[in-house]
Amino acid sequence: MATIELTTDNFKETIDGKDIVIVDFWAPWCAPCRSFAPTFEASSDKHPDIAFAKVNTEEQQELAGAFNIRSIPTLMVFREQVIIYAEAGALPAQAFDQLIEQVKTLDMDKVRADIAAEAN
Repeated sequence: MATIELTTDNFKETIDGKDIVIVDFWAPWCAPCRSFAPTFEASSDKHPDIAFAKVNTEEQQELAGAFNIRSIPTLMVFREQVIIYAEAGALPAQAFDQLIEQVKTLDMDKVRADIAAEAN
């Protein structure tokens, strides 16, 4: 699946439109970002059921600011519009594959119950 370039214009529809969305916050000058890009692209080909999206933090400063991005690359995973993972740093391919498998098997009813319990 092709990677989606996220902007403030298409962010909401992208997050709302897929069950799982993995977002890579990056910049062209960032060497770790560039080295992680092939891993990210390869995973997007292996998992057509997941939306893989990239936010160029240089061009989309408002979006990066909204998510308080301080270090890049930062990976953020949304499942059913809930952020379930947000960490700075490039992952090796095997660790990225393990993260994706954990995301797929996550019990979202339990996640929502935990969120509700924390809110009370």
